[in-house]
Amino acid sequence: MAAITAKKTRHDKRRGHGLSHESESNQYTSIEQALGDALAAHGVTGLAIRADGDVHRFDTAEKAKGNRNGWYVCPSLEVAVYGFWHTGEQHTVTTGGKADPAAAAEARLAAQRAREQRDTERRQQQAKTAEQARRWWAAAGAADPGHPYLTKKRLAPHSLRQRDSMLLVPLFFDGDLVNLERIFPDGAKRPLFGGRAKGVAGLVGKLAGAERVLVAEGWATAAALCEAMALPVVVARNADNLEAVARRLRQRLPDNVAITLAADDDRFTDGNPGATKARLAALAIGAKVLMPTFCADCKRCTDFADVALCRKKRGL
Repeated sequence: MAAITAKKTRHDKRRGHGLSHESESNQYTSIEQALGDALAAHGVTGLAIRADGDVHRFDTAEKAKGNRNGWYVCPSLEVAVYGFWHTGEQHTVTTGGKADPAAAAEARLAAQRAREQRDTERRQQQAKTAEQARRWWAAAGAADPGHPYLTKKRLAPHSLRQRDSMLLVPLFFDGDLVNLERIFPDGAKRPLFGGRAKGVAGLVGKLAGAERVLVAEGWATAAALCEAMALPVVVARNADNLEAVARRLRQRLPDNVAITLAADDDRFTDGNPGATKARLAALAIGAKVLMPTFCADCKRCTDFADVALCRKKRGL
């Protein structure tokens, strides 16, 4: 836990998740003032800071409105702790000088209380979102094969359902429906707010009786692979979720069922996150990686869905 002395911070320089400060020697007259200046260095202003010992949440400057990724708590009138959930940063502010052992202990307890409260709130929100997902899924009808997204991708709807103009992709965790990914006519994709994200997965095809299972990022890629290879494909939604999904899948499936990571080839993006994360996931479970093959003059395709569509358009 980084400590900020009770001085005015004039300069804040970020390097990854780190933080460095250049300070004046001015003392603060209140913890509210000290915390307000510290938060302002992160672009957070206008908060009505309350030194009441409770954990308070606020929006961070670099995230969308309503993100509530920032938090603070003032366990006493001399010390405050604040942090940012999305970066893991956590800092202590005091009204003057170095924090004494008692203040440091207060700060540690306050930070622990903030984490516990956040975990409780997250579990409650995930439960609410899961209930919403189950209601929406039960009330939705089969997806229209003529939906603009399916038409554009030239894919069958498989087991998707539809609510108004939204395609619904069911996302499961430990066999339970916990979230839905909504696919809009323009191709935009968004899960339900506040639902579980890490480790959740969808499925195109059936796992029962399969001797080989593929893991891909997006639903369209999974559908294209299922149609082309007649194999079940697990949908991880994004590259960052590949390893978590692959690990859980390996634990669930018999040892004689092979798992292959079907990677996106983000060849036009620095670091190629699709291929990089797929290789890491494969390494974690001892699996193989399948990469898409592009036409010699292709300057657009990056995944198996793109390749399938490109070949259909070319009559291949």
